[in-house]
Amino acid sequence: MVHHHRYNLLKNGGDEEAGTLVFLYYRRRRPNLLSVLFLSLLSCTFILAPHLFSAYSSLSHLCSFGVQNEGFVGNIDVNAPLCSSIPNGRICCDRSHFRSDICFMKGDVRTHSPSSSVFLYSSKSNNGFISYVSSMVDDGEQEEHDELQHEKIKPYTRKWETSIMDTIDELDLISKRANLGVHHPCDVIHNVPAVIFSTGGYTGNLYHEFNDGIMPLYITSQHFNKKVVFFILDYRNWWVMKYGDIISHLSDHPVIDFVGDNRTHCFTEAIIGLRIHDELTVDSSLMRSNESIVDFRNLLDRAYWPRIRGLIQEKEQETVDKKMSIRPTSGSVFDYQARKPKLVILSRNGSRALMNENSLVKTSEEMGFQVQVLRPERTTELAKIYRSLNSSDVMIGVHGAAMTHFLFMKPGSVLIQVIPLGTEWAAETYYGEPARKLGLKYIGYKIMGRESSLFDEYDKDDPVLRNPSSFTKKGWEYTKKIYLEDQTVRLDLRRFGKRLARAYYCITGIHPQSSLSSDSNFDHGT
Repeated sequence: MVHHHRYNLLKNGGDEEAGTLVFLYYRRRRPNLLSVLFLSLLSCTFILAPHLFSAYSSLSHLCSFGVQNEGFVGNIDVNAPLCSSIPNGRICCDRSHFRSDICFMKGDVRTHSPSSSVFLYSSKSNNGFISYVSSMVDDGEQEEHDELQHEKIKPYTRKWETSIMDTIDELDLISKRANLGVHHPCDVIHNVPAVIFSTGGYTGNLYHEFNDGIMPLYITSQHFNKKVVFFILDYRNWWVMKYGDIISHLSDHPVIDFVGDNRTHCFTEAIIGLRIHDELTVDSSLMRSNESIVDFRNLLDRAYWPRIRGLIQEKEQETVDKKMSIRPTSGSVFDYQARKPKLVILSRNGSRALMNENSLVKTSEEMGFQVQVLRPERTTELAKIYRSLNSSDVMIGVHGAAMTHFLFMKPGSVLIQVIPLGTEWAAETYYGEPARKLGLKYIGYKIMGRESSLFDEYDKDDPVLRNPSSFTKKGWEYTKKIYLEDQTVRLDLRRFGKRLARAYYCITGIHPQSSLSSDSNFDHGT
C-alpha cells in the first residue's frame, strides 16, 4: 500500500508530498539512522555558521570545544591572549603559559563554595543545538546529564612547581543547561565581574606576595577600573589587611572569602586565575593600554600617599609637642632632604646578614650620605617602608626577599644588591633585571670568597668557594642549604667603597671625598 501511494505521488509530480512520505517510510523502518543523518546536517550548519557570520569567528569555535594552543586563521589579533574575547554561555581556559592557567566564564555565573565550584547556567547549549537534539531522541529519551563543559583549575601562578601546587585548593568550573522548573537562586547579585585567585602557596614571603599575587592581580584586573570583585581562595585576614591599601585601588568592593562565604554570588562574567608576565614585571606589550612596571609603581604611590601624609603629620606633631624647631615641609610624599643624598640600608638578621653593618654605616656617612638603617619585620606597616624608600636616593641590601622593596624606590634612584656566593643567577633574574625595567640604576656587587662566612668553613680550593655553580646546578635544595641558609657576609669596605662612590656620583654628579673612592679604576658609569 505504501509503495503504491508513493509511486502515484511521484508520477503526479508531488515531489514535496512524496518526500514527506519517503521520510515517514524510512523513519518507520530506520528511525535512528535518519535522525542521525538529519541531526548531522544540523550539526554542520551550526558549526560552520560562526565561521561565516559570527563576529567571534574562530576564537569562539576554539573555546566552545576546549581546544588549546591550536593554530587558527581569520580576522584575529595574533598577539591577543587566548580567551581574550568570548560570547555568552562559554567557558574558555588558557593553559598555554607555563606559569599559570586562567579561565573565563561569561553568562549566568554562580558560585557554590560548599562544592568548590563555579557554575555557568544556560537555557540552551553553547551552540544552541543540544537542547533540540534531546527532544528528537526516539522514545522520549533525555540526556542523562545536563553538564555541558567541565574544567578544573588551581588559581595560583606557579603551576610548574608541583609540590607547592599540591597545597592549592582546586576549583571546578561547570557549564550546565538550566532545566525548566529548577531554580538556582542568587543570594548576592553583582553588577561587576569577579576575579577569583588564591593567596596560598608561598604567601608569607614578600617576594612571592608581590610576584605571585599582587602584580598578577594588577595585570589581570586593572583594566576594570576598580569595577570588579575579588574572591580569594586560601583566604588570610592578615594578607587582606597588609595589602588593603593596594587592593582598594584595584577594586571598589570588599574582598570575599570564597570558602568562608557560603552565599551564592551571581555575575555575568568571571575570571578564575591570574595572568603573570615575568619576575616582578609588567610587560607593556601584553597589556591592553601598554601599562608598564612604572604604572604599577604609580599605583603604589597613589595607594600609600594618604597614609604617608598622615605619618608626616604625626611626626611633625610629635616634634611640636616636644617644642623642637623643625624646618617647613613641602607636604610631598617624597619627604625629600636636599642637603645630602639619602642612603637606606636594608638590614638582615640570621642568614645573609651583613656582619659589619655598623662599619658600612660609618663609611657611607663619611662619603657624604645621610644614612638610614631599615629593619623590616613581617608586621611592619608597608606604608612606613614605602615612605623611607620613596624618599631615598640609594638602597643597599643583601640578596633575599626583602630586595622586593626596590619597587618602592623612585625611578632614577640607585639600587646596590650585595650578591653572596652561589646566588648570582637569582640576584640578576629576580631583582637586577626587574630593577632596570623600573628605571633604577642597578649595581650588583658580587662578593669575593673571603667576604663570605663560608670562607672559614671550607678549604680555599673547595668548589663551594671556587666554583659555586657546580653546586647550584644540582638543584634548589643544594643552593638553599649551602648558600642561602648558612652564609653571612662581611664586606671588604675598601672594595665596596668603589660602588658607594659610583652611587654617589650617579645621584649628585660629584666625586665623593672619601679615601675609599680614590681608586684609579673607579667606574663612573651607571
